Amino acid sequence: MATYDVNALLSATAYGSDGDKIGKVEQVFLDDNTEEVTFVTVNTGLFGTKESFVPVDGAQQDGDRLVLPYTKDVVKDAPGVDADQHLSPAEEEELYRYYKMNYDGTAARTDRDRTAAGTAAAGTAGTAGYAGTERDDRYATDTDRNAVPATGTTAGTAGTAGYAETERTEELDRDRTAGTADLDRDRTGVDDGSVVRHEEQLHVGKERRETGRARLRKYVVTDHETVDVPVEREEVRVERTPLSGTEATAGTIGEEDVEVTLHEERPVVAKETVGVEKVGLEKETVRDTERVEADVRKEQVDVENDADRGLTDRDRRDRI
Repeated sequence: MATYDVNALLSATAYGSDGDKIGKVEQVFLDDNTEEVTFVTVNTGLFGTKESFVPVDGAQQDGDRLVLPYTKDVVKDAPGVDADQHLSPAEEEELYRYYKMNYDGTAARTDRDRTAAGTAAAGTAGTAGYAGTERDDRYATDTDRNAVPATGTTAGTAGTAGYAETERTEELDRDRTAGTADLDRDRTGVDDGSVVRHEEQLHVGKERRETGRARLRKYVVTDHETVDVPVEREEVRVERTPLSGTEATAGTIGEEDVEVTLHEERPVVAKETVGVEKVGLEKETVRDTERVEADVRKEQVDVENDADRGLTDRDRRDRI
């Protein structure tokens, strides 16, 4: 049989042979003689309120993963055995038969320590006595399971032959009486056998929040402009006019310079700053529609008819 790390199993998640997640490993059961892991319980059902017994023969442990050689449906539909009570030979045989494993009755002659969820280690098997507490003489050949608290406590070593059997018998009877009520702990219904189904409803509201700020900022941009300006200028040309009469008789010969002043217009550039427009900010409300998506949970109610599997009244449970 393979060797398993008990502490790792207590924080492991069980997966089916098809890779589907089944649930968290809740309890680990050890053989008191061999100290080998033989059974684990796995949380199944809605919200993991049910514990299913699964033999670990053929399972593979990889860190916090425990891959069982059964599918999720097979584990979920396992016979309902109260995890808080000892297994009788009939119950253990029924589990082996359900998982199609050979049962020769030898398993009923071994004691098992149950390690509850937490950090714990199994104790050393005894000789005349056995590790831990709780054993009933009426099931001296049965598979007894002893609870080890989930607080890092290590189960005690072997007791002596003179262990107080009467006290254990009375305690076991009290456990079985309380266990009758615990069979229905997965049910949330009332006395009439009904359950209240809940579901989440999606309510969408609105909130107003600041998304940003807008401001006006004025800056200078330089543009180049070209303007055509009409201009005038004076030019000189020679104009000859013949003399007549007395103008032609009087005169002297000599040199003479005559100056004429010429004028022209040139463009003169001048700039002035003038206001051209007034710019302001105005807010307006734009309406739009957004689609909101969210996941909502709801409870489903299934009824398992255990009569089809031939289970006893003690094992019959409804899965909610």
